[in-house]
Amino acid sequence: MRAIRARIPKSLPTGARLVCADNTGAREVEIIAVRGYKGVRRRYPAAGVGDMVIVTVKKGTPDIRKQVHYAVIVRQRKEYRRPDGTRVKFEDNAAVITNERGEPKGSEIRGAVAKEAAERFPKIGTIASIIV
Repeated sequence: MRAIRARIPKSLPTGARLVCADNTGAREVEIIAVRGYKGVRRRYPAAGVGDMVIVTVKKGTPDIRKQVHYAVIVRQRKEYRRPDGTRVKFEDNAAVITNERGEPKGSEIRGAVAKEAAERFPKIGTIASIIV
């Protein structure tokens, strides 16, 4: 897991629901914690593109629902600025279910994946169809 060069606004607090962008059987996940979050008093833990979060599956197949999984955020609606000056934003918030080392559980990813997430987690970058 590498550091991200862009300053990404953490726009997805705990409780946010995301689209699951892989083929594990989950359709919608909810963030319940952010890995590596060092908090400020009374502030909700929040995550952005490229962050690993702990999620629970809210919609999907019965065998994967109501369980706790790790996930990596691959898209967010809130725009962020890259070091070259370009601004990037996506049309939805999406995550990919992984194990604790960041290796995806599914075999394909639907939709685009942010370059920051693909650089930080190389296994996600290899199965992504589009990297933006």
